[in-house]
Amino acid sequence: MTISPRETTQIQDVLEITEEALTQIVSLRDEETIEGLSLGIRIAGVTHSGFAYETAFLRPEDVAPSDHIEEHGGMRVAIAADSVDNLLGSVLDVSSDPNAPGLVLRNPNQPSPVAGSGGPVIPEIDLTGTVEDRVAQLLDQAINPAIAAHGGQARLVSVEGETAFLELGGGCQGCGMAAMTLRQGIETAIKQNIPEITEIVDVTDHAAGANPFYE
Repeated sequence: MTISPRETTQIQDVLEITEEALTQIVSLRDEETIEGLSLGIRIAGVTHSGFAYETAFLRPEDVAPSDHIEEHGGMRVAIAADSVDNLLGSVLDVSSDPNAPGLVLRNPNQPSPVAGSGGPVIPEIDLTGTVEDRVAQLLDQAINPAIAAHGGQARLVSVEGETAFLELGGGCQGCGMAAMTLRQGIETAIKQNIPEITEIVDVTDHAAGANPFYE
């Protein structure tokens, strides 16, 4: 029997959210001026090292009828229907890495050889030149095309030593959950392809963002 996303809600939760992570999420939500926001989670694509995730706060009208809905301590969570199977059993937690504070999604599932995440696959590309050149090439040729479909864009501001400073624009700007998107997708891809970079810093002015929701 095939179980729809709505029916799945009655059987089990797809995600576990730790108390520490829930506290952080609720705090971010309470900083927003819009009432009734849900935490939206979906798999946006696949990098060479695993799934890339998108998280955002969704207005009630932005939650799709097909989304799988869960309640976690008063926080409504909407999981994209095409991401449910690949997120089953995941734990949303607070990162233990002091260099990358914030949220982290621990997913026991791995992408199949043919990515069925419903999102774009970040392709392999030939990177040449300085570290700055290679980061910029990776953003322009692989990462930005992958997140452009969801209104996002990442720009390299500078490289200092082993640290790359990035600015998020479009749909990523203004999203209180953008730090998780940065770590889970963009940071993973950069570190995987450019080993000289060991730290990614988000310097986006999220307070200036006009649209904190993915589309």
